[in-house]
Amino acid sequence: MNKITAIMLIAGLTANASALAKSVSVSSPDGDIKFTVTDDTSMPSYSIEFNGKKVISDSNLGLVFKDSLYLDEHFEIKDSKTRVVNTSWDQPWGERKVVVDNHKELALTLKANRDEVNTYTLRVRVFDDGVGFRYEVPKQKGLGQKINITNELTEFNVTDFADSTAYWIPSRGWNRYEYVYNTTAFEEAQLVHTPFTFKSKSGVHISIHEAALTDYAGMSLNQRRPGTLKADLAPWSDGVLVKTKPGFKTPWRTLQISDDAVGLLNSDLILNLNEPNKLGDVSWVEPGKYVGIWWGMHVNETTWGSGDKHGATTSETKRYMDFAAKYGFSGVLVEGWNIGWDGDWFFNGDVFRFAEPYPDFDIDAIGKYGKKVGVDLIGHHETSGNVSNYRDQMSAAYDLYKKHGIKQIKTGYVADGGNIKRIDENGVVRKEWHDGQYMVNEYLHSITEAAKRGISINTHEPIKDTGLRRTYPNWLAREGARGQEFNAWGNPPNPPEHAALLPFTRLLAGPMDFTPGIFDMGFDGLDATSNRPQTTLAKQLALYVVFYSPIQMAADLPRNYEAKPDAFQFILDVVTDWEKSVALAGEVGDYVAYARQARDSKDWFVGALTDENARQLELDFDFLTEGQRYQAQIYRDGKKADWVSNPYELTIEQKTFVKGDKITLPLATSGGAAIYLKAID
Repeated sequence: MNKITAIMLIAGLTANASALAKSVSVSSPDGDIKFTVTDDTSMPSYSIEFNGKKVISDSNLGLVFKDSLYLDEHFEIKDSKTRVVNTSWDQPWGERKVVVDNHKELALTLKANRDEVNTYTLRVRVFDDGVGFRYEVPKQKGLGQKINITNELTEFNVTDFADSTAYWIPSRGWNRYEYVYNTTAFEEAQLVHTPFTFKSKSGVHISIHEAALTDYAGMSLNQRRPGTLKADLAPWSDGVLVKTKPGFKTPWRTLQISDDAVGLLNSDLILNLNEPNKLGDVSWVEPGKYVGIWWGMHVNETTWGSGDKHGATTSETKRYMDFAAKYGFSGVLVEGWNIGWDGDWFFNGDVFRFAEPYPDFDIDAIGKYGKKVGVDLIGHHETSGNVSNYRDQMSAAYDLYKKHGIKQIKTGYVADGGNIKRIDENGVVRKEWHDGQYMVNEYLHSITEAAKRGISINTHEPIKDTGLRRTYPNWLAREGARGQEFNAWGNPPNPPEHAALLPFTRLLAGPMDFTPGIFDMGFDGLDATSNRPQTTLAKQLALYVVFYSPIQMAADLPRNYEAKPDAFQFILDVVTDWEKSVALAGEVGDYVAYARQARDSKDWFVGALTDENARQLELDFDFLTEGQRYQAQIYRDGKKADWVSNPYELTIEQKTFVKGDKITLPLATSGGAAIYLKAID
């Protein structure tokens, strides 16, 4: 329920005064961030100040259309309206139950002295944790019925770029978002995905991204000249960037801004810029923990394809369901159950059949067995990038899942970047980008179709997260970065700093299905250079708290958990739905620590992890409730633990804590710690 505590509308420029206006500003509620738009030059531009210092210098605004005049030069500010909002809203699930939305909004009308294509609105919202702005283009003479956008002129002119360090992955590459993150001088970040995070020498941290990406192309950032990042939209196969019609709104262009790294982690900016829930009652959307027939394929014990080593069999699925029921997991994911996996499935997009099981997978019997033992079957659809083939079968496939009571589906879109297969209306094959407008709409289509049947979606090889889980709460999680599977065959696997980079980059966008919890680091031997997790066991536990997702997988094989029951206990205890979340400490790529309170509970969980460097990390338990005592079960690296040769040494101890107590955690190389704080009388 929304609880609007203060909304104030203020009329802006009068008709006479507007002709004289050259700049209009709006500041955050706390006054630390100031956003200014000016029409002093030929093209409207904006700038941003933080704590009295300019962090984004004058940066161009505008859009270019294929068949009409542009929204670029000679537009002047003609009117402005401001609004102050202080409201809160409840998440049905999430990293916190109540989200506070406190911002000031500026709506600027910009006009050109011409008859055609002569107006648009720039809407700006400034929060204490950053800024969002978007273009709103009304129907007007000269735009026609269809609009083809061929360029977005939005820039981010970073003032202190020469003294800034950037954390980034390349855009428009073959591997989508699944790259090792780079830590470089700002100027080395050329064409990059968002969230794009950087910090200045003075300690200001900024992350540029977008919110509410619907019916538009995904935005990358192109450093055209040093320090100036320009919006670079993923094109259609015919070169057009966005195909729309008059009366459209762009996604929000966002900048999360903080004077330290932890401030980025505690931001709700992306969620607040999305529209409220459109699905109505979503009590059927269920967070939880799951296991699955998955890791065995990655470590070559079983196969996706049929045959003697086929993983997705009736008997194997029942075995996993028994394990899940014994230990309280809500579901079992099964990959490789449907026709199409034989041979090199990477190229099988044309042959996948999403409602036809292999003969050794009896979906009717499995569905009944799951109901008997109280464990859900989690569906899986891999498209191998043939999205037209998937759409043609989607209704039948989702209906089959609904029939068997399947509530969640993991979807996959494995294909090289730019190689999504689309069959156009004339039967011609077209190739599209995962983050182009076509795919933005296809991903959302799967979400809305699933919602009609009470099904939630976990998207792999996705379009990046932009906060749409607020609007469509059945969009539970996404991948969108290098996940755990790269530790099985990544060559190289994820480096130790990977888990200390993701919270400040990819995870700023939203939940990630990273699939944590590998207990056997040496499936190819501890001396393996390409196939093993480069973490300690304690760090695998810490991931359940540090990496937020409403669905968390216990990704390893059942036997590996039963071989280490003491460590496994933390996975059994940790929850996936939270009352509150607080980032306690962190530096980008070095270390990070989170505390999260279980939803509708007094209990808390803490997770901390580090990069390749061992360190002593002191945490303050100020987040605990005053007057309440907590029994802590602490899982941390042992004295001789290190990720290379001794990843398993784990110390488990109990202590009692109250609000204001401190703890010093010794973190091994690529190590971590996980704490369960249970409220006691």
